[in-house]
Amino acid sequence: MGSPEHGIVVVGAGHAGCEAALAAARMGVPVVVVTLHAGRVAEMPCNPAMGGVGKGHIMAELDALGGVQPWAADRSGIQFRMLNRSRGPAVWGPRAQCDRADYSRRMARILGGVPGIRVVEGEAMGLLVRDDGVRGVLLAGGERLRAACVVLGTGTFLGGILHTGPERRPGGRFGEAPSVGLGRALEALGLELRRHKTGTPPRLHRDSLDMDRLEVQAGDDEPRPFSWRTASVRNCAVCWITRTPPVVQRIIGDNLHRSPLFAGVIEGTGPRYCPSIEDKVVRFPHHDEHTIFLEPEGLDTPSVYVNGLSTSLPRDVQEAVVHAVPGLERARFLRYGYAVEYDVVPATQVRRSLEVRGVEGLFLAGQLLGTSGYEEAAALGFLAGVNAVARLRGERPLVLGREEAYMGVLVDDLVGRDQREPYRMLTGRAEHRLILGVDSARERLMGRGVELGLVPERVFHVERSRWERREDAVRWLEESTLNPDPETRTAVRGVAGIELERQTTWAAVVRRQDVDLERLIRSLPPLAALGVEDARVVVSRVRYAGYLERHRREVERLKRLGSVVIPQGFLDEDVPGLSLEVREVLRRSRPETLAEAERLPGMTPAAMAILVSRLAGRGVDRG
Repeated sequence: MGSPEHGIVVVGAGHAGCEAALAAARMGVPVVVVTLHAGRVAEMPCNPAMGGVGKGHIMAELDALGGVQPWAADRSGIQFRMLNRSRGPAVWGPRAQCDRADYSRRMARILGGVPGIRVVEGEAMGLLVRDDGVRGVLLAGGERLRAACVVLGTGTFLGGILHTGPERRPGGRFGEAPSVGLGRALEALGLELRRHKTGTPPRLHRDSLDMDRLEVQAGDDEPRPFSWRTASVRNCAVCWITRTPPVVQRIIGDNLHRSPLFAGVIEGTGPRYCPSIEDKVVRFPHHDEHTIFLEPEGLDTPSVYVNGLSTSLPRDVQEAVVHAVPGLERARFLRYGYAVEYDVVPATQVRRSLEVRGVEGLFLAGQLLGTSGYEEAAALGFLAGVNAVARLRGERPLVLGREEAYMGVLVDDLVGRDQREPYRMLTGRAEHRLILGVDSARERLMGRGVELGLVPERVFHVERSRWERREDAVRWLEESTLNPDPETRTAVRGVAGIELERQTTWAAVVRRQDVDLERLIRSLPPLAALGVEDARVVVSRVRYAGYLERHRREVERLKRLGSVVIPQGFLDEDVPGLSLEVREVLRRSRPETLAEAERLPGMTPAAMAILVSRLAGRGVDRG
């Protein structure tokens, strides 16, 4: 690679860029971060919240690997809630409302405090390319930043355009100019670009809200931090809930022709799972009301985020809609909602390491790859940074499987499937979600964080002792035998609230639907000694033991398939028995293993049997 001036250049200081830079620098590689605005690091241009169902799983895994976003969210968080607490740990969703300005300041201090990181304010206009690989970045003004690897995390800035009604202005987000030249540089490399769209709602002044007409939504009594670095968190803010009345349907319906979304002005595809209010009115006309969450943007600002009212309607229509909502009749606008349209690179053009196919040393991450959230962006940025370091060192990249992590599901969904809309992580996307809960993230991934040098070994050992205590409790429940004698029957009735009819185990008692689990957790010493959260995890693992074992068997099968590497030239051969459709899918997607091939659209059990047979006959090596 020669002697580049900088090991890695990261373009963009959003959530993807920050994680990429921090991971690489902490692994010992010098990094230059190029950003349009050095004073606006890790901004939260949409809702200043982290986590939730699916997204919270990603944060738990990022934390286990040594990422920084979870710790920063803990430090800047002002309200913490565990979503889905009434269900099993597999779908628990930790969520925090953060202080928007505080989060950005903290991440800026972290970037500035890590040795080996230099932040440069400027615009990346092009890429320095030689011998089918990148060798750095060209800045506006002509400065060249030479590097062995480049990570692009440009967010919504690539060709960004902001829309509010008929107003149309260039911008990556409110008050900031877009990036123009870099998109042309990517196209010059032969990459396809597409247009995506996202949006944000109005911000209202807190003092103008009628609190008496709003439903209060408080945080948890015992808030749970995201990170192993955090001992405790603040829970000092409340949110509020209201709902749109039927008249909002009429207001929006009467003004749809003024919406850039429905007037055909916006070409980009928007997120299905976070639609604008005008989109919701059109798609769900049978809904008379839509829930609105009013969430503070910080402790030292009057700004309130109107979650559920994302819109690009004209300003006068936004005012009419907001003022029709109970509790918001006299609301004052601090900022109007807008949509942003921007360029993305379809992720089928990158490898699972996030390196661009055919362009050595160029890695992409975040919304540039078509994702839609801070958490997804940070996870991709982390992986891109780690894998850029791996390329420099000639090591194998960090590639997580779908059966290992939600981060693996994220990458596989992006790279292996042609996503036509902004991607958002949902638990329903993970077929192995029973074994991928937030409760098991550290067990699954913290060892990898230690190997990367991003998690201290002492922390890993402390956490491992906690996992071992949980496993000891599971074994105790499975092995303890209860006899239906009068004394035991009385004891079981007192602890679990049920009648014991025959010889059994405590595990069988836990699996019964009529058992009083909360009383059992409080009263049974092996569970009470663990603490409430760990005890609930143990109970869940015992209750779903059969399902968990089925998932583990499937994971072992996938590991066997994943160890069979598909040779480069094999996909270009005419394999007898494969349909034309399957051949086209294989050649377009270029799977590297049988496990990746199995997940491609159009693959059938018969096609897989043919591939397995042909590769076995050729004595293909296992990876």
